Amino acid sequence: MTTPDPAAEGRRRADELLTALTASDDAAADRLLGGLTEIRELVFVGAGLTAVARAEGRALPAAQRAQASTRQLRLGQLRDANRDDPEGLRTWLRRSGEEVLFIRSLHAAARAR
Repeated sequence: MTTPDPAAEGRRRADELLTALTASDDAAADRLLGGLTEIRELVFVGAGLTAVARAEGRALPAAQRAQASTRQLRLGQLRDANRDDPEGLRTWLRRSGEEVLFIRSLHAAARAR
């Protein structure tokens, strides 16, 4: 039996969280986040969300990209402040997921113009 790759599992959970947040399914998001009890699990999900936010943020116009970068720095500060607190890291994950949704809404608004 092989153990799952923690990074791949983190990306899968990040996608699952984004799906729940996109559907405004707070109960599903809370269940997912509540099921993550180890700091290592929480951090790998956060890495997955950060990768998505940075990749999608690079496609924004310069000013919006700079603002997204600043928000990523603030999310990093939130993560660092809660590095030993699973509940604080869950807050970081939810806000990171919401940041991805915000970036996606900026892309959608630009396409609608």
